[in-house]
Amino acid sequence: MGNKITIAIAKRDVHGKKVKQLRRDGFIPGVVYGPGMEPISVQFPEPELKRVVKEAGRHTPVYLTGGKSRIAMIKDVDLDPVKHTIRHVSFHAVKADEFVTTDVAIRLTGEGESEAEKLGLIILQSLDRIEIKALPMDLPEALEVSMAHLKEEGERITVAEIKLPEGVEYVEHVEQKALDDDSGEEEEAPSIRDLVVASVWEPGALQAANEAAAGSAEDESEVESENGSEEAPAEPATEAQPGGKAE
Repeated sequence: MGNKITIAIAKRDVHGKKVKQLRRDGFIPGVVYGPGMEPISVQFPEPELKRVVKEAGRHTPVYLTGGKSRIAMIKDVDLDPVKHTIRHVSFHAVKADEFVTTDVAIRLTGEGESEAEKLGLIILQSLDRIEIKALPMDLPEALEVSMAHLKEEGERITVAEIKLPEGVEYVEHVEQKALDDDSGEEEEAPSIRDLVVASVWEPGALQAANEAAAGSAEDESEVESENGSEEAPAEPATEAQPGGKAE
């Protein structure tokens, strides 16, 4: 996990439209919430918060100090769409001895080392994130798997080839069993370990597959534009978290 990421929090008494002045003074409003606690309105010095957001992302625990110390995960960061500055941040407090579920990146290592690449083949990553469960201090920043062993077109890397750190496990979702069209019998949903992370492609075959996929998308778009959509427009999303962007 490396060094602990810490930031001092200060309680915030300013709410609503008054937070604009708070931002002008160099502080960013936020909220800390979690099971068994009342949401706490807080504020952070902008430079410190920017550092923590960059270092921790959404998958690394942050130690909140000042008053009662807590371990928390960054749950939401509201950015100004024009200035790209942080307007508000939400922290979800967690317990050190309770499992946390989150999704982390999958990184391919060994780029340029495989025989497949040396032969001019393309290694295409099709799965770049996966959901895991671990204690807060065991959460990895990312999962890595090597592609150096790949040699021929059609070879694949699956989730089963990723070596999980100790104390980390995948989250297996219970999916509805698929119905086999030929036999009429139910088929078991594939295990998460069978999911394909990356595949080896011949450049011409990959281009043909992309063109076929683009053609299918255009056909579906034409059918929809001719028939119209029967679905009602979705309602705008609202902020559901306590002390969220409305502050």
